[in-house]
Amino acid sequence: MKSSATGTNRRYWSERQVLPAQLPKNGSLSHYFLGLMFPALIHTSTHLKGGIFGVPRSHKRESQFSIRTPWKFSFQPAYVDMYSLSRRRKILSQEKGFRCRNMASQNMEKLERNVAIIDYTQDVPLSTSYEVAMEALSSLIRQKKRGDRKGISGKYGKLDRMRIYLKILDLEEHMAGLKIIHVAGTKGKGSTCTFCEAMLRESGFRTGLFTSPHLIDVRERFRINGVDISEDKFLLYFWNCWNRLKEHETEDLPMPPLFQFLTVLAFKIFVCEQVDVSILEVGLGGRNDSTNVIEEPVVCGITSLGMDHTEALGNTIGQIASHKAGIFKHQIPAFTVPQVSEAMDVLQENAQELTVPLKVVEPLDSNELNGLKLSLSGDHQLSNAGLAVSLCKCWLQRTGNWEKLFQNDNKEANLPEAFLRGLSKAHIAGRAQIVPDLSSTSSSSISSEVAETSGDLIFYLDGAHSPESMEVCAEWFSSAVKENNLSPSLVSFSSHDIESINKVPGNGYMQHEKFNIQEINKISKKILLFNCMDVRDPQILLPRLVSTCASSGTFFSKAIFVPSISTYNKITSGTSVVPSDISSKDLSWQFSLQRLWEKIVHGIDTDSLLEKSTKMDGAETLPHRQFLYEDASNCSPTDGYLACSAVIPSLPLTIKWLRHCVRENPSLRLQVLVTGSLHLVGDVLKLIKR
Repeated sequence: MKSSATGTNRRYWSERQVLPAQLPKNGSLSHYFLGLMFPALIHTSTHLKGGIFGVPRSHKRESQFSIRTPWKFSFQPAYVDMYSLSRRRKILSQEKGFRCRNMASQNMEKLERNVAIIDYTQDVPLSTSYEVAMEALSSLIRQKKRGDRKGISGKYGKLDRMRIYLKILDLEEHMAGLKIIHVAGTKGKGSTCTFCEAMLRESGFRTGLFTSPHLIDVRERFRINGVDISEDKFLLYFWNCWNRLKEHETEDLPMPPLFQFLTVLAFKIFVCEQVDVSILEVGLGGRNDSTNVIEEPVVCGITSLGMDHTEALGNTIGQIASHKAGIFKHQIPAFTVPQVSEAMDVLQENAQELTVPLKVVEPLDSNELNGLKLSLSGDHQLSNAGLAVSLCKCWLQRTGNWEKLFQNDNKEANLPEAFLRGLSKAHIAGRAQIVPDLSSTSSSSISSEVAETSGDLIFYLDGAHSPESMEVCAEWFSSAVKENNLSPSLVSFSSHDIESINKVPGNGYMQHEKFNIQEINKISKKILLFNCMDVRDPQILLPRLVSTCASSGTFFSKAIFVPSISTYNKITSGTSVVPSDISSKDLSWQFSLQRLWEKIVHGIDTDSLLEKSTKMDGAETLPHRQFLYEDASNCSPTDGYLACSAVIPSLPLTIKWLRHCVRENPSLRLQVLVTGSLHLVGDVLKLIKR
């Protein structure tokens, strides 16, 4: 069909969700959407502009997301189906943000008057349009891998660009109304922000929480009242920001890189959702971080500092502290935890320059919890909780809410009941998290008899990737496995017991209503499932992990090294297709990790033994059946035999193999520590959920 569309008379594609008409150049994806998602063409005499969908004007500049066809497209569809229109109306009627409600209703009326409405019965899955958003997000990744420092050319600096982006989106004048708690640090900033959010939500405030990175789905970064933003709302706000920024794209003002875009999107979401408080976790450093575009936070916090991201922040703890202190604002109160002297000196010096009242907060005394447990496990969380309590108290006092809410509470003594509830309910995935694998005993593919005689597979997930956090992870894991082995009813279950599992809303604690004395006799084996990015130093991470565990009497039976599924240069969702091709997988990094492990365990250089192709053929992909049961004394690296470690080329294959092992042996309990990379932790969570 040839197009005669000229001037205002154009042809448009559409589908159920808000999509850009400009799609990735990838041929297979383009043909897929052309064939499956856009079943009709339509004429219209109206070219939509502005509004809640942020429909931009025509561009002369060709987008990265254009399909190579002779037709001209608008960024947004000019027709929708009845189902989608009513669905949008429902969402838009709930929007409370500045301008959002009025703009939404006005433009929905325009949309109904000026576009052809097509009702078709074949539903297009929501995930399809969500995947298009993920493709768009992926196009904003400037770095090939972690550690690349490719800057953006142009006359504007990073924070100047951020201010322009906010102005384009009409957010500039609304930033002060977000009443922000801003938190930087090396370790624990995500946990501290999560504690803050939970305590203020339990105190009756509508909360917005922005953290990074995400583990499974990018929507995890944006929580409203403790819940990840829905796909519908994410798409609404995403395309609004995308289209309006795209409309103003120039050589001097390119589209923002990924984290800058996500930060702007967080502000958009929080303003439109009319949150009472916004809790922002710094992405990297502080002084030059995208979140530091804010000018007047209510209060700032600095968590524990350590050596991480040295390629960007400097090679000394003092240099790193200087970057973190960059979030301090003139006369705005700030809190921190005890630091090493070099870091503390830098923080105090920066605070004095800006007349910032900086207070050092001691870890929370567990006696203050009135018998409750922190929902995030590990002794280090007492430090994060103490900082979060001080931040929330200050926020309440400076916003005039403390006396209103807690006039009967001594603000210097007992914790308010709302704080206690928040501290005992806060949840953050992938940090000191215990997840029993239900599918290993409840798979529909096995009978209930087999399920009842299966062993246990329990994952201990912690995304530690710095020397300090690895040490904390090792302490937590050692404590957790001992507790679970002494109280096996905490983690044991069968197919008949699954519904009686009562999980405490938090990290690290499981309860089970039934106790089976046979569980005491199970053979517990501790397995390390490890990977880390090549910008990390495994020669520091792995010895720190092994020595800290050993000092607590915890030893790994086996170590498995496996590549992550996630890649640094692509954003995926929880429903994205998991790649199955492992034939061309480069495993050189995993083999180097295995060599290091064998050197730590045996003190023997295995370089000559492991000098093999980094591409494994099918016969070598999995360890043999006796691998888990062999004693370390059988390991003979000099004879070419390794009984303590393995490289497996695929994470899905690894999970499948572990599940098979426990199904085969009812007396086996595998306690698998997954660490070294948040990417790896997220991938494991994604596979377990499936």
